Amino acid sequence: MELRQRYVKERWAFIEGEEMVSLLTKLGATAGDIEGMKTVSDNLYDDPTLPFRRSRNGRFCMDMEKKTLQRLAFQSFALSAEEDFKRYDSRQVRVFDEIEDNLQLNTALQALMVFKAAMIHGVDIGRRPLLNYDANKWVCTLFNVRTFTNKDILGEPALKGVHSDGVDHTMTTYLGSNNMTPSSAVTYMHEMEETTGIQIYETKTHLVRARAHHRHFLDSLIFVDHEYKHSLTPVFAEDPAKEATPDMLVFFTRRPVCEGHTSSSIDSLNQHERLRMEFPSSRLLYRLDKRFYMVRRKDPP
Repeated sequence: MELRQRYVKERWAFIEGEEMVSLLTKLGATAGDIEGMKTVSDNLYDDPTLPFRRSRNGRFCMDMEKKTLQRLAFQSFALSAEEDFKRYDSRQVRVFDEIEDNLQLNTALQALMVFKAAMIHGVDIGRRPLLNYDANKWVCTLFNVRTFTNKDILGEPALKGVHSDGVDHTMTTYLGSNNMTPSSAVTYMHEMEETTGIQIYETKTHLVRARAHHRHFLDSLIFVDHEYKHSLTPVFAEDPAKEATPDMLVFFTRRPVCEGHTSSSIDSLNQHERLRMEFPSSRLLYRLDKRFYMVRRKDPP
């Protein structure tokens, strides 16, 4: 709840990995599943548009009325310049390989989702156009990503420069890395006045709101995506002769879309037919309804 208060006030929070392990354990994650998160990125596939990334994704629904989280039907993925995502593949419909049971049935992953639901539930935010804020549901698109740099290519976690992710709340969780320099994959958060699409070296210092660096297992950053833009430094190799890789989980969470949205044709709320997963989050979210539902930006709990 202290983290929630910080999130309500600052609109972002960084949780050290050691603290996150403790939180996830209290939310039902087993020691074996927490350890298993370190290798879950070893079986990723080539990204559909980025040559320096391997990835999988999956869609989930946080249903705040039923107090459940469930896997949603497979859909393709798209982001547009109107959502502050300016890149050569903006608006392009991309098809990713799917996250499988080895990740979605991991109790640490499920605890991370409950944690995020607890952090964002009932918090007033800047609203995006064409999202259904009357729906008491969240659509969470989860990406499991390995960015890599080698002698032939530079891995850039944010090739698009300063951007937003087109959602309400973004959370990033660090799973590990190999051969990566300390200056790699540093996140900067910028005020919304910053220009979308420019590179870090072009940004204005007075518009940098915060800096966060994932360095330890399960270090996590969560922020209100429509109130901050962000950018990341590239991945640099300690030994240029070897591949450098950071592994991440990225949780994009927003309300369901309305007609006219870029993703209106690819935002089904149906359950996945093959990879079914549903689990209750009722105890924690019931407490949030009772104690924190009326939390507002200028009314700290």
